[in-house]
Amino acid sequence: MAGAIASAMLFVLPASAQDSRLSLADRVSLLEQQAQNKNQSGAELVNQLQQMQSQLRDMQGQIEELQHQLQQLQDKSKDQYTDLDSRMGRLEAGNQTQGGGAPGSSSSSAPAAAATGSATAGAAAPATSAAAPAQAGDSGKPPLSAADNAAAQAAYDAAFKTLRSGDYVGASRQFRTFIEKYPNHSLTPNAFYWLGESYYVTTNYDVALQAFQHLLSQFPQSEKAPDAMLKVGYCQYELKQVPAAKSTLEALVSKYPGSKAANLAKERLSRIQQAG
Repeated sequence: MAGAIASAMLFVLPASAQDSRLSLADRVSLLEQQAQNKNQSGAELVNQLQQMQSQLRDMQGQIEELQHQLQQLQDKSKDQYTDLDSRMGRLEAGNQTQGGGAPGSSSSSAPAAAATGSATAGAAAPATSAAAPAQAGDSGKPPLSAADNAAAQAAYDAAFKTLRSGDYVGASRQFRTFIEKYPNHSLTPNAFYWLGESYYVTTNYDVALQAFQHLLSQFPQSEKAPDAMLKVGYCQYELKQVPAAKSTLEALVSKYPGSKAANLAKERLSRIQQAG
């Protein structure tokens, strides 16, 4: 009877009282198990924390790389648009100084076209004062009439106006049409240059490079030659042709040492050198 009462009392005792009835070895074993469980939980937390820290470092590295690439793109775009805007500003000022407009009389049509082309496109036409008829005669074709010269001037002015408005696709189309229709006109070198610019600004460097190189090969005496040579170097650099770009820019500095294009070439060479 006493044993049964003792057993019943054991079932109703709290856990702490029951633990006191365990043997010393059992109690030590239980405490060790509890400590081991706590250690395992702590180790898991440490591992998770270390993994999160590693992932955070990787993400920070990726963010820094993306920021660097974005800065490079922004610098590149700024250089391109600053260069184009400055050229456009000079051309607009020159055009206002010269009075602009198409030639007004047949007796002075070719010289007027050359003068207006110089003011509009930022560079004088090739050396002769009546360049378009002279080039046409050299090619075996009759000189352009006053009406044809006026039409050519109007077509060139329209293409240049399109370029200034920011419609680079439309401008490239118009300059190509001008070149095809008037391949020997005094304004053709300028048309090639601005054709290249319209592609360069839209990062179509392959086609831009072809336009600038064509200008240099077909019209080496054009006053647009230094600027075209500069843009050849720029295009080569953008196309990852770094040795060729350095060679072109160095040749530009040597051939046209006093030109603004040469100064810009020096700046780009310095940046290429710093980029290593």
